[in-house]
Amino acid sequence: MIGSLSGCVSHKKAKLRERQLETVISTARSYIGTPYKWGGVNRSGMDCSGLLFVSFKSAGMDIPRTSAMQSEGGGKVKFRKLRPGDLVFFAMGRKRRKITHVGLVTEVRGNNDVRFIHASSSLGVIETNIHTDYYTKKFRKARRYF
Repeated sequence: MIGSLSGCVSHKKAKLRERQLETVISTARSYIGTPYKWGGVNRSGMDCSGLLFVSFKSAGMDIPRTSAMQSEGGGKVKFRKLRPGDLVFFAMGRKRRKITHVGLVTEVRGNNDVRFIHASSSLGVIETNIHTDYYTKKFRKARRYF
């Protein structure tokens, strides 16, 4: 009897995580087209870590506010094992190791088509395929909060 109760609890936790994941992704997508603003956390302007901070908060989950701090949480994920909900981190500046940008994997369409949403400094909040020369060269790590 105890074994069946623990199975029920783990099933409920899995369902909760699934609903949280859907909420995080749909909230992030609701910001598509929002202009970039350093330090921004609303529809008038959003930065990359703010987008994820607000999106996770909408699902009742607290994550750190900055991309560097977000890159230290959750569990490690290999690039080829990315799945929706994973955070992907990039070094966009001159320092090749310093995390300066973050996005959220929204969809895995195939081995060479993994979509992530992020706040681009030039285009605002957009969804992009991570499998481009630009992003694969700047990719540094991925973390899983779900």
